Formats: sequence, C-alpha cells, structure tokens
Amino acid sequence: MIRLCSPSELAEGQSRGFLVDSLALFLVRKEGTVYAYRNRCPHRGINLHWQTDVFLDDSASLIRCATHGALFLIDSGECVAGPCAGQVLQALPCQEDAQGIWLMPLDQTNEY
Repeated sequence: MIRLCSPSELAEGQSRGFLVDSLALFLVRKEGTVYAYRNRCPHRGINLHWQTDVFLDDSASLIRCATHGALFLIDSGECVAGPCAGQVLQALPCQEDAQGIWLMPLDQTNEY
C-alpha cells in the first residue's frame, strides 16, 4: 500500500492529483467516499486536468477532461458526455482509514 495523503487533505467535493512512480492518478471525494482513477482520458490517452488538482467541472458533480470537455460520473468513471461517451476511466483500488488514503496494489505482484 502507498499512502497518498491524510483524509483531511481531500475535502468533500474536491479532487487531488498524484504521481506514484510513473502512474498519474487522482482522487475525488463524493458523499464521504473516496474514488481513485488513473489520470488518463480514454479518448486521447492524455491527462484530464489543466490546473493542479482540478479534475471536476464547475458544479463539482462530474469529472471533466480539460482538453475536450468529456464528462465522467464520479462514482463509476463512466463517460456521459463527449467523444468517449460510454467508455470509462480506469478505477484504482484505494482505501481510507484514520491514518490516510492509500493506493492498494493492482495485482498480487504489488505493481501499479
């Protein structure tokens, strides 16, 4: 497991980006639940954000690709508008406890 941040560093309705080794990812907190996704748009394979830690639309209810405006549901990563409609962001396993928000291994070899 890799500790990404403390729980207090990801407020409700906020997002935050990280780089773990060569894996770009981001976290979003919605209704108390933390979601982790690879920072990669399924349409072009580029990072989603254009400013540090800005992954959400103006209403903070959807994840937005800053390059072409695709919108994704926070709780599933499904694209609901834009050129990649129907595709999904790659979800990453994470866990939260009192000590932090943790990135969990993707497979049994502990690789990401």
